[in-house]
Amino acid sequence: MLTTHKISADFYDDSFRLIAIHSDLEDYAITYAINSSCGLFLKRMEKDLCFEENASFAVFDWDDELNDLYWTLIANKCVVEEVIPSGGLFGNNTSVRTDHLVKERKEVDYFLKVDAADEPLIEQKVRLINKISQVITAYPLDTQTLKSKRNLIF
Repeated sequence: MLTTHKISADFYDDSFRLIAIHSDLEDYAITYAINSSCGLFLKRMEKDLCFEENASFAVFDWDDELNDLYWTLIANKCVVEEVIPSGGLFGNNTSVRTDHLVKERKEVDYFLKVDAADEPLIEQKVRLINKISQVITAYPLDTQTLKSKRNLIF
């Protein structure tokens, strides 16, 4: 007889803070700007965050051992090209769609996730990020209101 084990929802540690960032910059450029203005050392992870076959989201992280904080910058958007086979005269068609990591916040371009941070630190980083000229806006986001916050736990 086989038994099925389920992981409880309480198992996941969701004690992190989020900063939502709106910007048209590419992922490497926003990372450089945040590193320069906030004094962080975010680097690209070896593997992107993948949920579907073609959808992968860029992830940059930094383990600040001095302050016991873990920073993660995650792209919320991923552009996926799909080839649609066609038996017609013109061959295959390509379709482009945009996937979102947190679907209820499609307007957000990036999330800066901070584990074990306090409120004054988050407010300070939000002020510094908002001073970046290419950032449209940045603001703290309440994680309890997100339905798909599990996508941010990896």
